[in-house]
Amino acid sequence: MPKRGKAYKESAKLIDRSKLYELDEAIDAALQTSKAKFDETVEIHIKLGVDGRHADQQVRGAIVLPHGTGKTKKVLVFAKGEKEKEAQAAGAEFVGAEELADKIKNENWFDFDVVVATPDMMGTVGKLGKILGPKGLMPNPKSGTVTFDLEKAIKEIKAGKVEYRLDKTNIIHCPLGKVSFGREKLEENFKALIEAIIKAKPAAAKGQYLRSVTIATTMGPGVKINPLKLSN
Repeated sequence: MPKRGKAYKESAKLIDRSKLYELDEAIDAALQTSKAKFDETVEIHIKLGVDGRHADQQVRGAIVLPHGTGKTKKVLVFAKGEKEKEAQAAGAEFVGAEELADKIKNENWFDFDVVVATPDMMGTVGKLGKILGPKGLMPNPKSGTVTFDLEKAIKEIKAGKVEYRLDKTNIIHCPLGKVSFGREKLEENFKALIEAIIKAKPAAAKGQYLRSVTIATTMGPGVKINPLKLSN
């Protein structure tokens, strides 16, 4: 276990680890633990009762949070011709084709947060699968990042679109916003995200779907929320 700093230990005293909090209580408690000198991100971690190794139990999608995430994302778009101009006009930071793929492959360049591609460019992007995939950057139709409607995709990302997907331990990790948002905005973002994940429940999922739900600030301890109260 990594050694915890004094601020973390002080924050941990504010949290009852044995308790399952109500949503509003949990957000308040998480905000109280924010001791950093920067505007910390509030994150959510959701363990689902599915087995992501099976294709029919995958949970993946994207949603535009009502209040965004508080972070402006840099967008890289793989496109050519008129679609390249559309992406530039919509505000993408980087637009191109093979030259961008080569830069990523040869220079280990990752000065971007989201990758979008038109379907006709997936042959080029597919060759970067082993590089982009592990970083969660591979474009995917389910998350709306493989599309010919580049203007819509880029505007949604800039407005605070987040992608949710299972990791290898069947947990979804997502940003909810910043500490400075306050409880009300964070609660609205939380409800929108949870609703989307519940709607994405696979038909093959059996038993309790939301196994555990925890929120935490960047530097703070986790606060557990009662999952049974969220799925009603």
